[in-house]
Amino acid sequence: MSTTVKTRTRRPAGRWRTVDLVTAAVLGVAFGVVFWGWHFAYSALDPLFALFPPVAGLVSGVWLLPAVVGALVVRRPGAALLAELVAASVEALLGTQWSAGVLISGGIQGLGVEIAVALFLWRRWSLGVAVLGGVLAASLESVYEWSAYWAAWGLDWKLVYLGFFAVSGALIAGLGGWALVRALARAGALSAFAAGHEHRARG
Repeated sequence: MSTTVKTRTRRPAGRWRTVDLVTAAVLGVAFGVVFWGWHFAYSALDPLFALFPPVAGLVSGVWLLPAVVGALVVRRPGAALLAELVAASVEALLGTQWSAGVLISGGIQGLGVEIAVALFLWRRWSLGVAVLGGVLAASLESVYEWSAYWAAWGLDWKLVYLGFFAVSGALIAGLGGWALVRALARAGALSAFAAGHEHRARG
């Protein structure tokens, strides 16, 4: 069994299957709906954010989940970017306070996770890689938001926001996304993917 898992995991990184494309898109749609619901919870926290706006970064890792989960499940170059862009598109269609700007954010966030997995040549899919992806995506998005949304902030607030967002990216998107993929594998939902084969091998 372990030989089978290793062979499947080492399939050429650029070789997409139909199931890969469909799954990345479905994950994006599902997370897009989650984003729509998350807007209500995010808005409910406005009084807290008003006290110290950079603290919003601590819960912003939610927006990075599609990229991390898409990368860990599909394991192909572009999977993180595709899942995040589809999620952002669904979010924009359902209605969001950030309007079409979420598409720019989706591209930036997906790119952050793509960089993380590319650093390991699409060969490692560990918790550490997931956390790194969340941190890079959060960092890139923070820098974009400095000018797009928080231009009036001083550099100190911007850096605090980046730090908070990076922590959230590591914990919510990285650790949370990794845990979600393992839960899906345990439930048998990833039988067509390496994550599912690896779970069966561990069992």
